[in-house]
This record gives sequence, C-alpha cells and structure tokens, in this order.
Amino acid sequence: MKTVLLDTSAFIRFLAGDEKVLSALGRADRVAMSVFVLGELLARFRAGAKEKRNREILDGFLDKPGVEVVNATRETAEYFALIKTALKKAGRPIPINDVWIASHALETGSLLVTYDAHFSAVPGLRLWDEIG
Repeated sequence: MKTVLLDTSAFIRFLAGDEKVLSALGRADRVAMSVFVLGELLARFRAGAKEKRNREILDGFLDKPGVEVVNATRETAEYFALIKTALKKAGRPIPINDVWIASHALETGSLLVTYDAHFSAVPGLRLWDEIG
C-alpha cells in the first residue's frame, strides 16, 4: 500500500485505538488527510467535551513525517464534477463533503480508509477491505 487517505470515520476510530485503522496506517508510505476531513473533525471536536485534547492529538498526527493535508485545487473540482454527476445518474447520492473526500482520494491515487459504506457507490474509488 502506498498512500492512504483517512476519512472522518476512520480518524475517529483511530482516536479510539482501532487496530484495523492503526494497521492500515502502519502499512502506508504516505498518509493524506483531505482538508474537508480536517474541517469535519474540527467541527466535531468543537462540539465535544474533549476539544483541546483531540486537537492536540490531531496536530501531533498531522506533524508526523509522511502525513499531509490535501487542499482543494482545480483538479479536485474536476473530480468532484465527475463523481457528483456519476452518482446522480446512478441515483446513488452521498453527502456532499464525502464527494469532496472521494475527489481527493481519486486525485491523489489514495486508498480511502473509511467505515462509511456509501463510498462504494463512487466509480473508480479504491476502498480498504474493512469498509462497513
């Protein structure tokens, strides 16, 4: 496995010590986190009781060698348009942030680590074996 992109559900499980997520991270050469996942996490932390601690863990994670935040680009927008159109034609919409996250996974050629089964509707997306 070369590059993995963590979805919000996988990072939340990582915080809880999920062995499957830890194993996927251990096998990766590079770990990507979509800026959209980062936004979802920060919003979730802000609404919770452990915001400071969760932010510290997140910051430590993002500071590790081989971990990078993927920002949106024009290429990301092109993938977004392809995915959103394909899902609409198939009658299988997914949450809009997840379209952006899938776009980043395709753009970076990453394996998406997630527990959200609706990502399986995205054509061409590589998903890890543990998907819900």
